[in-house]
Amino acid sequence: MTETVSIGLDEAVALCRAAAMRSGASPATAEALANASIAAERDGQPSVGMAHFLDYLEALKAGRMDGAAEPELSRPAGAIILSDARGGSAHLGFDRAFDDLTRTARQFGLAAFAQKNAYTCGALGYFAGRLAEAGLVAIAATNGPALLAGSGATRPVFCTNPLAFAAPIADSPPLVIDQASSATAFVNIRKAARDGRAIPEGWAIDADGKPTTDARAAVKGALLAFGGSRGANIALMVEVLAAGLGGANWSLDAPSFTSGAENPGSGLFVLAIEPKLFDPDFSGRMAMQAKRLAGEYGVHIPGIAKGTARAAATRHGLTVTRELRDRIAGWPG
Repeated sequence: MTETVSIGLDEAVALCRAAAMRSGASPATAEALANASIAAERDGQPSVGMAHFLDYLEALKAGRMDGAAEPELSRPAGAIILSDARGGSAHLGFDRAFDDLTRTARQFGLAAFAQKNAYTCGALGYFAGRLAEAGLVAIAATNGPALLAGSGATRPVFCTNPLAFAAPIADSPPLVIDQASSATAFVNIRKAARDGRAIPEGWAIDADGKPTTDARAAVKGALLAFGGSRGANIALMVEVLAAGLGGANWSLDAPSFTSGAENPGSGLFVLAIEPKLFDPDFSGRMAMQAKRLAGEYGVHIPGIAKGTARAAATRHGLTVTRELRDRIAGWPG
């Protein structure tokens, strides 16, 4: 049986922050990475939580992420904020722009953030969810190295290219939808390969373009989009938003985020909307609709479970494997 330990949220953030700084991250970058990773762990998303934080540490160590990079922000127009991450994390540029992004959205009703030259961002819902917690509606899109076969293709052309959406709900955790364009996230395929487990049909193809349930063969092949061509079309839409608008690497041109010393140059696009300028009672109406959908019709409202997990983690801390806690604590070891 795998041994587990309990760790408080503040302790977990401090643990990750210290490990990142030992790998050359600036205090601001270390804080940004630690906050995002522990937020995912806290919200019940361990695959992009502390386990994924190890990817950040490996990237810092190998040079795929420049821990000392300071993002360069610019304002080409009143409601547009651009960030060049300069080979650093995706999170720090967003952190630096967050207050300006929210102020601008409240002033103009809409504000857009686009970033290039960043390491991959982990849980995309983290970015949209933070804006929803500030009372805004948000849409976020990001890309990375090619892992996903496009419509009609048998080779990777897109990343998993997730799309996230979040909206505030009065007296409730926000609605947060965060889903990849692939049938599953790459981290799930990679974990199955490490564990020697089979994957379901329809998740991936092998290097010869043939359907496979062998996770190891899938890692060498390509992921498949959810819903066939419809999911692939969403991956293409995300690619245009995340890489096209901000000048980031197209997925075909992005170096690996798991090997080598080059930054993948990923893109991030975030649109923030002030709902009160459209309807002053937006969050109240959202609360009534969410209650009706969940109560009368049994609809799952994404984000509510994250809020429940967050409340439990705030009270009782996180439960993680001792091995994971010790790896981060002893990094680089």
